[in-house]
Amino acid sequence: MDLDGGNRTTLVPSGVTYTPKQLHFEATNRKLYWGDREGMRVMRCDLDGSNVETLVQTGQGEDDRSDETRWCVGVAVDPVGGHLYWTQKGPSDAGLGKILRAGIDLPAGEGAAERGDIEVLFEGLPEPIDLELDLVERMLYWTDRGDPPRGNSVNRSPMEPPDRRRKPEILLTHLMEGIGLALDPADGRMYVTDLAGNVYAADLDGSNRREILLLQGNLTGITRAVLTPSPGSPGEGHRC
Repeated sequence: MDLDGGNRTTLVPSGVTYTPKQLHFEATNRKLYWGDREGMRVMRCDLDGSNVETLVQTGQGEDDRSDETRWCVGVAVDPVGGHLYWTQKGPSDAGLGKILRAGIDLPAGEGAAERGDIEVLFEGLPEPIDLELDLVERMLYWTDRGDPPRGNSVNRSPMEPPDRRRKPEILLTHLMEGIGLALDPADGRMYVTDLAGNVYAADLDGSNRREILLLQGNLTGITRAVLTPSPGSPGEGHRC
C-alpha cells in the first residue's frame, strides 16, 4: 500500500503462506522476504507477489508444527555478503532460540528442507524474534522476547567476529516482550516496539533511550521510511 494507507493490494493470497510474521524488503534485488512461523519456512517473492519461493523448510505437517523450535520468525538479508539470516524462536522463555544463516539462494541441486549450507550462529537464546543488519558496520541486531536477564532485550553482535567467537551484547533491557526492530544507521538510531504497546528510540549502542509512544495496543513489527519531498517543496526529506 501507499505510505498513507491508500491503494492496498494483496500480494500473496491466503493459502500460499501459513503464518507470515516479520518482513524484510531487500532493495538491491527488489525482493520481499518473510518468516512463515507455523509454516516452518523462510520465503520470498517479487514485489508484485510473483515468484513465491521457499528458501528454508524446517519441518512438515502437524507433528513438526507442534515443535516451536522449528518456527521461523525474524528475517534479514545481506546482499553483499550473500547471506540470509533468520530466527527460530523456540517455546516461550525456554532458552531454545536460535539465529541461523545460509546463502541467499538455494544451493544447486538442493531443496529448502535439506540444504547443506545452514550455519547456526547462536543457540540457547531465550526467544529471539526480529532481526536487523547494519551493513556498513557489519553488525547483526535482534530483539529477544524471552525472560530477563537475557530476554526482553535488544542485542547485537558482529556479523563476522574477528576471533569467530560470538557473544551477544545486550543493548536495551526491561522491554515488555520486545518484538519489532528497525535501524537508522545513517542517524545512529534504533527503533523498537513491544507487546505492551510502546515504541522506543535509542542510539545504536543502546544509550539515550526514550519512549516515543506508550500503550498503543499490541505492537509487533516496525519499519523506517525515508520520505523524499515532492518536486518544488523545500527540504531534503526526513526519516520517520
